[in-house]
Amino acid sequence: MLGLDACELGAQLLELLRLALCARVLLTDKEGGEQLPPDEVLDEAVPWYRAPVRKSLLEIQQLDPDDESLAKYKRVLLGSLPPAVDPSLPNVQVTRLTLMSEQAPGPMTMDLTGELAALKNQVFVLKEGVDYKVKITFKVNKEIVSGLKCLHHTYRRGLRVDKAVYMVGSYGPSAQEYEFVTPVEEAPRGALVRGAYVVTSFFTDDDRADHLSWEWGLHICQDWKS
Repeated sequence: MLGLDACELGAQLLELLRLALCARVLLTDKEGGEQLPPDEVLDEAVPWYRAPVRKSLLEIQQLDPDDESLAKYKRVLLGSLPPAVDPSLPNVQVTRLTLMSEQAPGPMTMDLTGELAALKNQVFVLKEGVDYKVKITFKVNKEIVSGLKCLHHTYRRGLRVDKAVYMVGSYGPSAQEYEFVTPVEEAPRGALVRGAYVVTSFFTDDDRADHLSWEWGLHICQDWKS
């Protein structure tokens, strides 16, 4: 029978199976309101979830070394230990966010490795009524991260008009970047929705770690050149 450590290991490994989960939860807010910090954002989105006890990647690799079937399962799911990384690097680095639409002249990419404050003054134009997706590019450097989530709160004239939560999943350390692409959505259309918006984005996880928070501008227009 499996011991307690192996049971905890199972909880960690099951978290990784959430890689298959790319569900989008769209919540509507009728009252608008002020911008919320990441902890309160996550409490709103998934108040019923509690993360399992965390174990480091090395601890997981070293559990039950004589259990060959479990060792094989870990090799398939986790791979080998990653090479040493700069200890000053954060565990999760969000590097880019890209708006993609087949009707657009090209992808619109924001670099999230530089000065985030500059994004407040940079306007990303989205043509009304087009289909679009959002691609998030990120790295995991040191330890398994469970239940990554990307949250977007959209404001117009100081009132929150939309909030969305994208369940990104659970990932292990890798030298390569990961990419997550949201389902296709349709931009709103009509005179009432055209204009400037401010989007506050958060990249967090089940432990409520604030991996990145930033604001950026969005302008819904009649055409791409507005």
